Amino acid sequence: MGKNNKNIRRQNQLQLLLVIAIIVVAQMAGSVWFTRFDLTGEKRYTLSQSTKDILANLNDIVFFRVYLDGDFPAGFKRLRRETKELLDEFRAYNKNIQYEFINPSESEDAKERNDTYKLLMEQGLQPTNLQVNTKNGMEQKVIFPGAIVTYRQKEIPIELLDAQINVPPEAVLNHSIENLEYKLINAIQRITRKKKPHIAFIEGQGELGEKEVWDITRTLKQDYAVERVAINENINALTKRYLIDSLHNDYKIVPKYKAIIIAKPDSAFSEKDKFIIDQYLMYGGKILWLIDPVIASMDSIKNSPSTVAIDANLRLQDQLFSYGVRLNKDLIMDLTALPIPLKTGMMGNQPQISFFPWYYFPLVTPLSQHPIVRNLNAIKTQFVSSLDTNRVKGVKKTVLLQSSDYSRTVTMPAVISLSMLRKKPNESLYKGPPKTLAVLLEGTFTSFYNNRIPPSLMEAKEIGFKDHSTKTAMIVVSDGDVIRNQFKIPGGYPLPLGYDQFTKETFGNKEFLLNAINYLTDGASLISVRSKEVKLRLLNTTLINNNRLLIQVINVVVPVLVVILAGLLLVWLRRKKYAK
Repeated sequence: MGKNNKNIRRQNQLQLLLVIAIIVVAQMAGSVWFTRFDLTGEKRYTLSQSTKDILANLNDIVFFRVYLDGDFPAGFKRLRRETKELLDEFRAYNKNIQYEFINPSESEDAKERNDTYKLLMEQGLQPTNLQVNTKNGMEQKVIFPGAIVTYRQKEIPIELLDAQINVPPEAVLNHSIENLEYKLINAIQRITRKKKPHIAFIEGQGELGEKEVWDITRTLKQDYAVERVAINENINALTKRYLIDSLHNDYKIVPKYKAIIIAKPDSAFSEKDKFIIDQYLMYGGKILWLIDPVIASMDSIKNSPSTVAIDANLRLQDQLFSYGVRLNKDLIMDLTALPIPLKTGMMGNQPQISFFPWYYFPLVTPLSQHPIVRNLNAIKTQFVSSLDTNRVKGVKKTVLLQSSDYSRTVTMPAVISLSMLRKKPNESLYKGPPKTLAVLLEGTFTSFYNNRIPPSLMEAKEIGFKDHSTKTAMIVVSDGDVIRNQFKIPGGYPLPLGYDQFTKETFGNKEFLLNAINYLTDGASLISVRSKEVKLRLLNTTLINNNRLLIQVINVVVPVLVVILAGLLLVWLRRKKYAK
């Protein structure tokens, strides 16, 4: 009997030593090789290859100061936890990722707190006001759901919370978590980039001026070298030509700019300027077209009861059609529209202002899952037209933005009058289907001038005409105002793009355009990270409310019973085994 006990004791000691050895070896291996098994259906904990590549090339410290510390509601605690876990994941791939979490409201001194808030806003972070339930009732709390990223002598802010209109708070937080990897790795790429890519706004045909695109230009300059270029029929305006063989007059031709932006021209393009843009595309240049095929303006209605919308006659329709897009000479009217202020009367000496939805200003909620527009806030448009796509060999089309199901089109010429706001709309006319107003085209394009170069452009052919493009891309949006910022009334200074000073709402125009430029200049690899989906598995609140007591009993009593039964079973098995 004593010998058996000694053998059992020795066996237990060996098992304990084996377990300890396995743990030590596993820890040593884990310190050398990092791995993680992602068993989630949507692979939420698996970093994209683009993210891994950027982290692998990081050779100096990138420091994140994340302002998500403090006493938050459950949703923001989840955002904090997910941010920390993702930064830990980044650091597992590269030790140069460092971070700290900061509570900007930590100080009990109100002046010190306000100074901190002011400093964070100056650095580019926007505050969010929360209603927090405390022992003293509901209290207002200011938080800054964002981070300041530092690399060497540079700093950039990133917002971690995506604001979305008419979206439940839990869905907004979930979308923010879905976009975390893209936001963090994009910030690392932006701040560590040694040389900024060049992009250009085209001017010379009445395009929007510097002040009208002030905010988007200011934002783009954080990541790009932004210029304004008038083509003026200069064959070298958009491309560089390097003479590589003087004997045969042979040139190497490359685009000067990674992308160009054509923002709301109001006059016709000359044939040579069109040719220069065409050849820029053929040599791999990317183009963001923001075109109004119809001329209509609210300024005209201010001075008269109505105005007439007419064809803009930009002479671009035929060229764009050859690439795969047809701009229609119509205007979209949508019941989901931006409200505008109108004077409805006087009370004493004060005018009475009311807001009415202006059906010519559709609010477009992106439904496409393409990473350029996925989970974006609603985008405001003004006098936007519809567009169609046509079949072009070698060109893939992806619809990015569409009007709602409750929309219609009116053809040109059309009379636009504010008097329509006094009448209830005939909803039977607004039955859709949704109208396309932004499309992405990718692939190999055929030159608009293939086999049809006019005599005036023959000298251009002699210095490098190309009839088919390399693989490239363009985005066509049938609204030029989508990029235009408002000006403060009174004051006259430019406001942030997407902000509407009348409704006090901020729309997703800036994010849409930044994503579009990023996609055109950097390709699909990095921005595709925005396609990551984190499924929101919400509890059935109706079922919980109807069966609250039963669910509480199951959650409290059943685990205790399971433990007791397991203990009794273990005692019974031991008695059965050692009773003999």
